[in-house]
Amino acid sequence: MQKWIEHPLIKDQKIESRLYQQLLAADVLKKGNTMIVAPTALGKTIVAVLVGAERIKNFKGSKVLILAPSKPLVVQHEESFREFLNIPATSLTGDVKPEERIKRWNDHQVICATPQTIESDLISSRYSMENVSLVVFDECHRGVGSYSYVYLAGKYLQQSKHPLVLGLTASPGSVEDKINEVCENLFINEVIIKSEEDPDVAPYFNPVEVKWIKTELTEELKEIKKYIDTTLKARLNTLKKMGVIKSVNMGKKDVLIAKGAAQKRIAQSSNPPKKCYYAVSVLTAVINAMHAAELLETQGINTLDKYFDRLKKKRTKAAKGLLMDENFSNAIRLTKKAHENGIEHPKLQLLADILKKEIKNNKDSKIIVFTQFRDTVDRIYEKCGEEGINAVKFFGQASKEGEKGLTQKKQKEVIKAFKMGVYDVLISTSVAEEGIDIPAVDLVILYEPVPSEIRMIQRRGRTGRKNKGKMYILITKGTRDEAYYWTSINKEARMKKQLSKRVKRNIAPNEIVKMLPRVEEKDGEKVIKPLIYADSREGNSRVLRELDKLEAVIEVKALPVADYQVSSEVGIERKTAKDFVGSIIDKRLYKQAKELVENFRKPVIILEGDDLYSSLLNPNAIRGALSSIAVDFGIPIIPTRSEEDTAAMILRIAIREQIQDKSPVQVRTEKKPLTLYEQQLYIVESLPNIGPVTAKKLLNEFGSVKNIINASQGELKSVEGIGDKIAKSIVDVVSSGFRKISENKTKKLIEVDESEK
Repeated sequence: MQKWIEHPLIKDQKIESRLYQQLLAADVLKKGNTMIVAPTALGKTIVAVLVGAERIKNFKGSKVLILAPSKPLVVQHEESFREFLNIPATSLTGDVKPEERIKRWNDHQVICATPQTIESDLISSRYSMENVSLVVFDECHRGVGSYSYVYLAGKYLQQSKHPLVLGLTASPGSVEDKINEVCENLFINEVIIKSEEDPDVAPYFNPVEVKWIKTELTEELKEIKKYIDTTLKARLNTLKKMGVIKSVNMGKKDVLIAKGAAQKRIAQSSNPPKKCYYAVSVLTAVINAMHAAELLETQGINTLDKYFDRLKKKRTKAAKGLLMDENFSNAIRLTKKAHENGIEHPKLQLLADILKKEIKNNKDSKIIVFTQFRDTVDRIYEKCGEEGINAVKFFGQASKEGEKGLTQKKQKEVIKAFKMGVYDVLISTSVAEEGIDIPAVDLVILYEPVPSEIRMIQRRGRTGRKNKGKMYILITKGTRDEAYYWTSINKEARMKKQLSKRVKRNIAPNEIVKMLPRVEEKDGEKVIKPLIYADSREGNSRVLRELDKLEAVIEVKALPVADYQVSSEVGIERKTAKDFVGSIIDKRLYKQAKELVENFRKPVIILEGDDLYSSLLNPNAIRGALSSIAVDFGIPIIPTRSEEDTAAMILRIAIREQIQDKSPVQVRTEKKPLTLYEQQLYIVESLPNIGPVTAKKLLNEFGSVKNIINASQGELKSVEGIGDKIAKSIVDVVSSGFRKISENKTKKLIEVDESEK
């Protein structure tokens, strides 16, 4: 007889009683901040539901916050918590307006959200996490670097009265430093690992049969490979003779490191040797050739041919050099010929045969095919059509070469149709690896292995949820396929080893508080919290997080000029070194400098980062721009090392300004018209249905604002773009008498206006 979880906040007969899930939940509640590492099919979400229900029961009126990296996954969590709990759940994403988000936050105890949305709302002080008794970080392996999880974990531990962190992942990574970084960033002090081999899990787990199916390159493909390898070998030998690399046996990662070193040397020298520029060009050509070899070995002729077509459109020296190379040209020619003759990678027919066999043996079978490249998705889809296989494409929202990406609405429609059996096969890029709710997939096929243990585990987790699962991996002998497969296997083994030997970190609550900035009293007075206006485009910037940590009061607005405003006179434009160089190239820099000078009495530019000269732009061009900003525009340039340093500098300027000037900061909502020409345009544009283009035409035709106002309806119609309706509207506005309002009515209108404020 089946047993069910009984809990006052969990719906009756909704969650099957599984001992291992209950023990996991009990461990989290007892041991504190915990990361659970377990395969997708083990029901980590159920553990989160159990822990969440108990926390809400124990802390009356508290909230549970479930964070997930994508909107579809957020919606999926909301549906799960609605299904299992008696407490209504809601979701917060960027699609929901801020006012509605505040209402949902205040009205619900279970909230599922994207981390970026919560981060933005906390920085804008729309609400706090004071009453949140549990935060669940789904796919917690993302909690590294500047990802929003890192900020939110610190903010949560700072604000919450009863904090508890639960991290969920199938794979935190294979490198010890990465695992430790996730744990430190999310304040994890306990790691629990569950696998399908555990005795308490085995009865509930459907094993996944992993089978790798090998094939070999055809003679035509081997011939193309020979020419690409010769091209590569020649350039690697050149680099070795130049002393740029030590060995010709290098992977793409090593080549990228070498290229970065060469670019850095160029940037750090006022007169770099020509061989450095040549080395960068050769290294770029090597990367291009390596990519071509990878496409040939792992993808196929169609994908490679499309890549060659894109390469022909490039105007770089590296691309031109490759196209002039006899061996590379032969590879391009043979690829084009093979494509025209219908020759493909042997994987393609092998895949089609597997799909037909699986569907024949089980008409209700659902199959996912994963591949890395959109071009390959297209070719597999075409092949399925040729073979009479009912398939559908599934990829991300980005558009590519005329083909629009799939919107989230369209993605949901595709998944729904796939679930309902409209399609037998889903052909997907990596977008379906994580967070897509496909509970009943019988077979996962990898068109090529991926050298990432995280992605391999996620793909494997798509099958074996309800029945015994299968995963087939197509591998071409003697190619990168084999290397990538073993790389992922070794990384997964290393990950398990690192997790099993990891030393527990016991972080006391007071230790956490010391890690975070606090508002303290000095000599009986509170430290000042200055007001800083930040442009909405800075919303994803780490600077805002750092300002928030420093206890600044932040208001995010759409600022027409500057990135930050700290007083009525001081506007601050923040530029990273990369953005500074980019704004020189596209000529934004001088326009922005002009706007700063015109709108602020004391404009400032903060230049962030120490890699200003690491681009290929001539250092003298950068120096010229710096001197022009400082001398011609009179704008001081303040260097900072990092986002943290930038935040500290903005805060210091704000404190200085607002201590000296006690008047409130008046944020600019629009640019002021400065010149006579701008003022004339401003007035004419205020006429009915007149935009900037038509305003200029009117001024050119009539010569002055006065003549436009005095023009007749017929005269106005002589201007291109103005018809009867617009001309009549203008005449009505400038000619009609002004209706006087009595003093009492005026007083009432003013009172209404003040009350609305």
